[in-house]
Amino acid sequence: MYYDFFGFREPPFSIAPDPRYLYLSERHKEALAHLMYGVQGQGGFIVVTGEVGTGKTTVSRCFIENVPEHVDIALILNPRLSARELLAAICDELGVLYPDNATIKPLVDRINQHLLTAHANGRHQVLMIDEAQNLSAEVLEQLRLLTNLETAEKKLLQIVLLGQPELQDILERPELRQLNQRVTARYHLDALEKEELPAYLHYRQGVAGVKVDMFTPGAVRTLYRKSQGVPRLINLISDRALLGAYTESVHLVEARHIRAAAKEVGAVNGGKPGDGGISPLLRYLTISTAIVALAVIAVAVIEREDRNPLVNAAPIELVATDNLAEGGTSEPAVAPEAGTDDAITGAVQRVSTAVGDETGRQGREGSEAPMDLAPFAIAEHGMTTAEAYNQLFRLWGENWNQRQSPFACDYAAATRLRCLHRQGSRRSVEELDRPAVLELRDLQGKRHYVTLASLDGDRARIMQPEGSLDVAFADLEQYWFGQFSILWRLPPYMTDEVEAGPQNTEGVWLSARMMQLVGMHTSDDREIERVSRLVREEQVRWYQQVKGLEPDGVVGAMTLIQMNNDLEPDLPRLRPDPEAGRG
Repeated sequence: MYYDFFGFREPPFSIAPDPRYLYLSERHKEALAHLMYGVQGQGGFIVVTGEVGTGKTTVSRCFIENVPEHVDIALILNPRLSARELLAAICDELGVLYPDNATIKPLVDRINQHLLTAHANGRHQVLMIDEAQNLSAEVLEQLRLLTNLETAEKKLLQIVLLGQPELQDILERPELRQLNQRVTARYHLDALEKEELPAYLHYRQGVAGVKVDMFTPGAVRTLYRKSQGVPRLINLISDRALLGAYTESVHLVEARHIRAAAKEVGAVNGGKPGDGGISPLLRYLTISTAIVALAVIAVAVIEREDRNPLVNAAPIELVATDNLAEGGTSEPAVAPEAGTDDAITGAVQRVSTAVGDETGRQGREGSEAPMDLAPFAIAEHGMTTAEAYNQLFRLWGENWNQRQSPFACDYAAATRLRCLHRQGSRRSVEELDRPAVLELRDLQGKRHYVTLASLDGDRARIMQPEGSLDVAFADLEQYWFGQFSILWRLPPYMTDEVEAGPQNTEGVWLSARMMQLVGMHTSDDREIERVSRLVREEQVRWYQQVKGLEPDGVVGAMTLIQMNNDLEPDLPRLRPDPEAGRG
C-alpha cells in the first residue's frame, strides 16, 4: 500500500527469509562463518541457536545460496516427525527412492548407499534441520546413528541443527551425550546492538530501492526499546510504522508512529509479539499451572458424582489476552516459531477439549442450549482456508475467482477491502463486529477453518458450501485458540478507484465523518462545539476514547473499522442489530 508513496520497489521490512535482505551484523557474520567453516570440516554436527526472530532462518538461506559447488543441501523445515517419517523426509530431500511401506532399516540402508555414492563422486552431503528444538530424543539419536558412516578421513553426512536456545538444553541431556560430543561447531545468535539499528534500517531500505533515511533519531531509539534489537520485531514494527506515516501523508517515521505500531504488533516494553512483555519463565509457569488445573478439572468431570459442583459451572474458556488497541495490519500476522510453547499448547488443547466435550454435553442435556442447534463436527464442518475465505467474500457480495487471483487478501485489495488478522477472544471478534474466518485445531493439531457469519448468545451461524448451519459457539470454542481474520472496507481516500475530487481527500473525508460521529455519540451542544473546534488529530483521539481504543490519534485499521460500524449500517455485521425487533 505505502510502497509507491515512499518510492520502494518492494516491501523493505518483510519477515520472509529473503537472503538479499540479510544485514550482516557482527553476530550474523560469525554465525555464517561457523556454518561455512563447519561444512568444510570433517562432518558431524553444527548447532546454531538463537531467540525467536533473531534471523536464524535467514542466515541459513544465505548459507544455502553460498555453499561450495560440491555441497548438496537437504533441508527439513518441519521436524515434528517420528524417526521413520524423518528418514523418509531425508530420502525425499536427497532424491533417494524407497518403497511406501519401508521401515527404518531399509530407509537407513538406502541413505547410506546414497552417501557412499555421493562421496565417490566427490559430493559432500549436508542435512539442515530448522526448528530443531522440536526433535525428540529418539529422533536425535537416529540422526547420530546416520553420522556413523565414515571413511578414514571424514564422516559422510554433515548435520546442521538450527533452533531456539532450548535446543542446547536438550543436547545436554545424559542420553544424548554421544551426540553432544560430535558437535564440531556451536554458535548462539544474539539480537542486534543498539548502535547497529540505524545501519540495519538503512540497509533494508536500500535493498528496497530507497537510500534516504526515513526514521528520525527519536524513532530509532524508540524502535530499539520496543524491539530489543530482535530483527523480526524490528521488521514488524517498522512496516506498520511506515503504513502509519503513509496514512498521514508524511515521509518521516517519528517516535509516535513506532509506539502506535508496537502496540499493534504486541511488542510493548520490549516484549515478544503477543506476550505483553511477560518473561518466558513466568509465561511457562502460568501455562503449566493452567495445565495442572485443567487436568484436575478434567478428572473431576470424567469421574463426576452427583454433588460435583462442575455440573452447573460455566464452561471453561481458554482465550488469548485481548489486544484491542488501535492497530492491526492488512497482512497476515506473523506465525510464532514452533517451540516448547507448542507442546504446552497441545497439552492445554487436549485437556480443554476433554472438559469442553463433557461440559458442553452436560449443558445440552440440561437444555441450556437451544435444541435446534446442530452438533458441530470439526472433521465434517471444517474447511480449507480458501473455502472459508470464499464463504466470507460471499457475505460481502463478492465472487472470488481463485484462478484469476490465487491469494484471498490480494483479491480483497482489488475490491476496496482489506484483510485483518488478529488473535483474541470472543469479545475481540464481537468488538470488530464483522463476519470472521476462525482457525480451529483438532486433537492432532491439524488446522481447520470455519466462516462465522453471525453470533447471537451461544448461537453461532457458520457458512458451509451447501448453506448455513447454526451450532453452539461453545462447540466451536473448544477447537479455537484465538486466531481469526476479518474483512474491512477502505475509505475512498485510500483507494485508486474513486474519482478524484476535493471530497475524496483524506482531510475533507475525515472532517466530514468526524462531525457525523460527534453528533452520534453526544447530544450535549457544548461538547459538540468543543470537539468541533479541535484539530483533526485531537478529534480522532476523542473518538478513539469513546470507542475504547488506544487514543493515539492515528487513523488506523481499528479506528476505520469502528467508523464504518457507526456510519455504514449496510455492511456485513456479526452481531444482531440491537434495534431489530423493537417497535
